[in-house]
Amino acid sequence: MKKIALSAVAVLTLLPNLLSAEGFALFSDAKFNGELRPRYESVDDESNTKDKANAFTLRATLGLEANLLGVDGLSMKVDGTTVQAIGGEHYDSGSNGLMYDKVVDPEQTRFSQAYLQYKLGKTVAKVGRQVINLDNQRFIGSVDWRQMMQSFDAAVVSDSTIDNLTLIGAYVWGRAPVSDLGTSDTNSIILNGSYKVSDMLKVTAYDYMISSASDTIGMALTGDIPLASAKIAYRAEYASQGDASRDTDNAHQDVKADASYYNLDALANINGILAGAGYEFLSGHTAGDGKTSFFAPLGTLHAFNGWADKFLASTPTGGLCDASATLGYTTPAFGKAMLVYHDFETDETMSGKSDLGSEWDMLYTNTIPGIKGLSGLAKAAYFKAGDVTGYTADVSKVWLQLSYKF
Repeated sequence: MKKIALSAVAVLTLLPNLLSAEGFALFSDAKFNGELRPRYESVDDESNTKDKANAFTLRATLGLEANLLGVDGLSMKVDGTTVQAIGGEHYDSGSNGLMYDKVVDPEQTRFSQAYLQYKLGKTVAKVGRQVINLDNQRFIGSVDWRQMMQSFDAAVVSDSTIDNLTLIGAYVWGRAPVSDLGTSDTNSIILNGSYKVSDMLKVTAYDYMISSASDTIGMALTGDIPLASAKIAYRAEYASQGDASRDTDNAHQDVKADASYYNLDALANINGILAGAGYEFLSGHTAGDGKTSFFAPLGTLHAFNGWADKFLASTPTGGLCDASATLGYTTPAFGKAMLVYHDFETDETMSGKSDLGSEWDMLYTNTIPGIKGLSGLAKAAYFKAGDVTGYTADVSKVWLQLSYKF
C-alpha cells in the first residue's frame, strides 16, 4: 500500500514535466493541493463482546489541477488519497476481521478524483471520478468525515446562466464508497435545481433516481432571517420516496419503495451564541402495509441523527423521529463549540415499543495559529440505549483530529 501511495505521489508531481514538449504543453497553470489528516478514534459499543476500538489513522491526499491542451475552459483534476493505520490496526475496519469495535477506515490507496472539466460561460461539465456534494449532503454527499471519502464515476453538468438559478444534472455509473470493497456499478440519475429569491429564501427541488434503491423527489426551503442582533438560519424540507425506476442488473430489478421524509430546523446566531432546534422524520412501516422505511444510501449520513452513527447503516423498520436541540458558541478567535441533544423514537411501534434512545454530541474545532491551513478538532458522541430491539446498548465515541491543508 505504501509503495502504491508513493508511486501515485511521484506520478502526480512529475506529470506536468513528463507530458510537455518544447513549444507545446499538454498541461499549463498546474496547481497542487494536498491534505494530511491524522486522527484518533475510540469506539466502545456495548452491543457486542468485542474489545474497544482505538484507531490511529492518517489520511494523505495529493492533487493536481491544470488546464489542458491550451483550450480555453478545458482542464483536469486528479487526487490520490491513501489511508494508513499508525501503529497497527486496533479496530474492525469492516474488512480486516479483527475483534474490535468498528471504525470504517480501512487501509487503502486509490485515486479519489480523476476527471476532465470543460467550462463555457456559466456552464460546467465534468466527466470522470469526482466528489458530489448537493445541498446539506443529506441525500448526495462525499462522506468526507471518514478518512477515505466517497467518490462517484459520473458525468455532471451544472449551469448558472440565469441569475440566482442553478441547475445540476448527473448520470452516475459507478460509486467508490468509503470502504475498501471496490467500485460498485450503478445506473443512477441525479437532478437538482435551486433558485435564490433572496438571502431569506432559496427554493431547491430535486429528483434522485438511485438505481435499485428508490426514486426520491423533494423540495427544500432555506435561508437566513436577520432579527436585530441575531441571524436565524432555517431549513424546511419534504421528500417522497417511490419505486426505483432504474435497475443496476437483473438481480435487483423492480425494487419497491413507499416512504416519506420531512425536516424542520432552525439555528440562531446571537453575537456568537448558537441556539437551535430541529425535528427530522423518516417514515417507517409495519408488516403487510406495503410500505418501506425511508433511507438515503448516497448521503453523508454521519452528519445526521447523531454522531454515534446508530442509524447510519439503515433506518429502523419502524422509521425514525429525531428531535434535537443545539447550544454553542462561535467567534473567529475562539473557534466553534457545540453541544447537541437528540431524542429518538420510531414512527411505527416495533413489537409494541418505540424508544430508540437518546444521544449527547459535543464538538470543539478551531484553526491553530502560526501555521496556515492547520486546524484541530475534538468531538464526542454518547448514545443512551432505548427499549427497541437492536438499540438497547450504549455506545460512546471520541475523536481527536488535526488537519493540514496546502
